[in-house]
Amino acid sequence: MSDDIYFYEPARGHGLPHDPFNALVAPRPIGWISSHDGSGNLNLAPYSFFNAFNYHPPIIGFSSIGYKDTVRNSVETGEFGWNLVTRPLAEAMNASCATVDPEVDEFQLAGVTPLASRLIGAPRVAESPVSFECRLTQHFRLTDTRGKETDTWMVFGEVVGVHIRKDLLRNGIYDTAAAEPVVRAGGPAGYFGIDAAQRFEMYRPT
Repeated sequence: MSDDIYFYEPARGHGLPHDPFNALVAPRPIGWISSHDGSGNLNLAPYSFFNAFNYHPPIIGFSSIGYKDTVRNSVETGEFGWNLVTRPLAEAMNASCATVDPEVDEFQLAGVTPLASRLIGAPRVAESPVSFECRLTQHFRLTDTRGKETDTWMVFGEVVGVHIRKDLLRNGIYDTAAAEPVVRAGGPAGYFGIDAAQRFEMYRPT
């Protein structure tokens, strides 16, 4: 083994001041998930284990460490929303991380506005320039290599409605950088912003 490579087996511990796993799989988009329970109580929570997983139909997913309100609501109602976190909304997103009782409305806690969706009952964040309306397709508990259940739940949903602020469509093409998205980095408090200077193009080989 080369002396310039640090190797560890996660099951035996990483031996570092902070677990590097999240920083190695980074940056990651943020799943700012809006939901409601069967009684109409609203919930808004960010998930850093989030991404898109299919094109046609569009499917997104997030995982939750613990069977939290967002998972429970999504399973109970069969739907959830996703809202883009931008630099102006970063502090609001962070405020919605707070551990509070299920009846607490994180929209109010974060100081953002719930706006009615068109196709689902879960509201979207009015201040977010991009939102998805999703219907639940699958949810399950993750297991390890021995088949032992973890305390992490995976939730997938088909995107049935998309909201995009019109000024972010330039000649019909969505301008990612103009939206100022925020993505999760490693460490206990790391985030990145995205700007046009970081963009480059590379076409697939034919």
